[in-house]
Amino acid sequence: MSRIYEALERSEKERKDRSASEPEARATLMPAGDDERRASSPASQFFDTIRRFTWKPSMVSLPTLAESGLPAEQFRSLRSSIYQFRDQITLKTILVSSGMPTEGKTFVAANLAISLARNSERPVLLIDADLRRPSIHRLLGARDTPGLLQYLSGQVELMDILQRDNGTAVASANGVPAISNLALIPAGGMTDAPELVGNQRIEELIRSVSPHFAWVIIDSPPVLAVTDAVDLARAAEGVLLVARSAKTKLDVAQRAQAAFANARLLGFVLNAVKDAPRSSYYYYYHGEKNDLPARSKAHRSRA
Repeated sequence: MSRIYEALERSEKERKDRSASEPEARATLMPAGDDERRASSPASQFFDTIRRFTWKPSMVSLPTLAESGLPAEQFRSLRSSIYQFRDQITLKTILVSSGMPTEGKTFVAANLAISLARNSERPVLLIDADLRRPSIHRLLGARDTPGLLQYLSGQVELMDILQRDNGTAVASANGVPAISNLALIPAGGMTDAPELVGNQRIEELIRSVSPHFAWVIIDSPPVLAVTDAVDLARAAEGVLLVARSAKTKLDVAQRAQAAFANARLLGFVLNAVKDAPRSSYYYYYHGEKNDLPARSKAHRSRA
């Protein structure tokens, strides 16, 4: 992973010259391939039974809802890279994590899931497994409960926590489209009880839903802050790490990688790179917390 480390070393130099109060968000990933394949299976009957609610997604936080534009296009490039991995390995369930908080993992997880859903005839599932600081429901404008927390504690069953957009998504006034091919399991609230995530119910959940979805994307807590992400990685077939330029230190990225030593690490998304030159190897993402757009360089790495 020398290339991502070189990028992070450059980022550390930038970080020292930058004020911590000067957020610039964007992200990056592995170089994208040219082929994007559409799943041929029809939508499952299971998906049709999921309860529908009116979502009010944020176009600011979810640029992949746009039909065109640089942010949407570069998430398509990220999506193509994910498809390339699946050509070589068994890959459906992807855990998205970071070393420390505020590095952009939730933004990447949500937009990757939407990009995959918009390209697939089969539905995609997004799971908010960050029970320490859940936020995906806010990006989608969706209900937060019941969710994963209630399922893991045995209060509800699987079908009680699944939800999808009712297709009205409405925002004809502001142009926000419906997200017709995406299902969500929200966090269901916050908890500091690590034994919930570490129990077997999360793996049972993944086994139950996996046959009904083309992809399962899981947003997890930062791996160096709590142990939840390592426990969740047991249920995933690949891990995607997010690092933030001018904020994530090289040793933090190295420790985050080491924490997933027993998992399949797909690579890093380097977020918030500033003043990167224009090239097909660069991706543009809008970051969390209303950060301004920036470009970022893609570095490919495999475990």
